[in-house]
Amino acid sequence: MRTTPKIAAGFEAITEEGIERVDILITHALLDSLFSIFRTMVNLRIRPGKPVLKGDDLGMGDVSAMVAMVSARAQGSVALSLPTVAVRKVALNMLGEDVDGAGREGQDLVGELTNMLVGGAKAIMVDKGYDFDMRTPQLYSGKEHRIAHPYNGATVLLPVGLEDTQFHLELNFK
Repeated sequence: MRTTPKIAAGFEAITEEGIERVDILITHALLDSLFSIFRTMVNLRIRPGKPVLKGDDLGMGDVSAMVAMVSARAQGSVALSLPTVAVRKVALNMLGEDVDGAGREGQDLVGELTNMLVGGAKAIMVDKGYDFDMRTPQLYSGKEHRIAHPYNGATVLLPVGLEDTQFHLELNFK
């Protein structure tokens, strides 16, 4: 089994054998982008969790946003799913104001975070000689909402600790 190096400040290494369908380079770029956003723009410390294969399409939070990505090498999507408390913490730190966590403002914030996440990963990938197109974010909200990843690849769920709560990053590549 070939193991990739440690990624993004402590996420457990992801192996090609364990998550066969996920493009490892894009995964690393997404994680680097996530940690950069929270370090520089949100000013909150996040803690990595252990990635697992996700068996269903239920959103793990109250608000989620998903962006499809297409390149010559891979097709996939990434989603952020945050509980209301995490949306409000991000809004307070990033915007200096409280928002209705699961309402329109919260959805817009999670959509923008997801855009920044994928845009940051795109910049990293271009520097490595790869490029991909981003689609418009799809927003989801409510208890037990479903995230409709457009491809039939495996979905990897990465929990991320944020103070006394957590949110989730989903990666789906075919």
